[in-house]
Amino acid sequence: MMGVSVAAGAYDRQDTVVTITVPPGWAQFNAVQAQGGPLLPFQVGADRKAWFIIPKLAKGEFQNLLLKSSPAATVVEGQVVVNRRGADMTIGLAGRGQVLAYRAQQTALPRADIKPVFSRAGYLHPVFSPSHKALTDDYPTNHLHHHGVWAAWPHTLFEGRKPNFWEMGLGLGTVEAVGVAGLTDGPVWGGLVAQHRMVDLSAAPAQTALNETWELRVFNLGRTARPYYLFDLALTQTCAGPDPIKLPEYRYGGLGVRGHKAWDGKQNAVFLTSEGETDRVKGNTARARWCYLGGQLEGGLSGLAVLGHPENFRAPQPLRLHPDEPFLCFVPTQLGEFAIAPGEPYAPRYRFVVFDGPPDRMELDRLWNDFAHPPVATLLTP
Repeated sequence: MMGVSVAAGAYDRQDTVVTITVPPGWAQFNAVQAQGGPLLPFQVGADRKAWFIIPKLAKGEFQNLLLKSSPAATVVEGQVVVNRRGADMTIGLAGRGQVLAYRAQQTALPRADIKPVFSRAGYLHPVFSPSHKALTDDYPTNHLHHHGVWAAWPHTLFEGRKPNFWEMGLGLGTVEAVGVAGLTDGPVWGGLVAQHRMVDLSAAPAQTALNETWELRVFNLGRTARPYYLFDLALTQTCAGPDPIKLPEYRYGGLGVRGHKAWDGKQNAVFLTSEGETDRVKGNTARARWCYLGGQLEGGLSGLAVLGHPENFRAPQPLRLHPDEPFLCFVPTQLGEFAIAPGEPYAPRYRFVVFDGPPDRMELDRLWNDFAHPPVATLLTP
């Protein structure tokens, strides 16, 4: 018997992502099946990590699933598809539409009054809701350096200089997209691996301070009565040379999310944290496992929640919630200075849940538990 055994652990599971490293040769299998159950897609990557989704499993229970090789059409409804649009990438679900776009080249400036120094690459925009509403903004008039979903650091200390990779208008730093690899379509997930570099423009000549890798996975999930999209973003930032980069205590920096321009203003954005806080002023600087940002669009509420992994540095990370703009940020530097040193990468992971309608705190807690404490899979071999 060849297959996998999945233990739910301490949580009830519903449409939960499971991964396990498998032996060589298992790439020939494309499905798993419990006794009397449906075929479930089984996706094996070049790294021999296998991915599948458990439809339902009660806490404390386990389930054995056997490996299958079946015609693809009998295994899964649709798949996750990555498409190139010029140098940019879009990722969508077959039959459901586009989920997001990754900007792999410097974007065209949307207005003539924006200086070229603000041109940016290496971020996600737009992020769409299941009803095809674009939820993120790019180059907003009151913060030209905000870009959908992005990552950067403002105040830093590197080789005695103070580059700023966040506030690009200062001309002291920028983030460049280097390249994209690992484009993957699949019945369980599709995504890409992107390389960026944070360049110190205050040096002569300009010098790369940090190299950054993004691993992006969009999952084939959310085909439910209340549809949702779910994707993971793992960042790895490493020193480009022998010198560390120090990140002083500061109120923002790290992973940022800018919401739709219709949510601008004190009354137009809706926030909810894992601790139940809806007041953006009280939620600012509070530590949270997840945070929701949304607002009214086309006659209804839509938004996204960002879930932080408990293994992230200084988790649960503090939040920056802007008092009158649709912006949130997970900010480890609020708790004091730290450094990214050679051989000591900064590597946080986040999960995004995108949906229409109001946020459901219990459902987001359930999804966070799946992310933070996934089911444990073990191999079944003869």
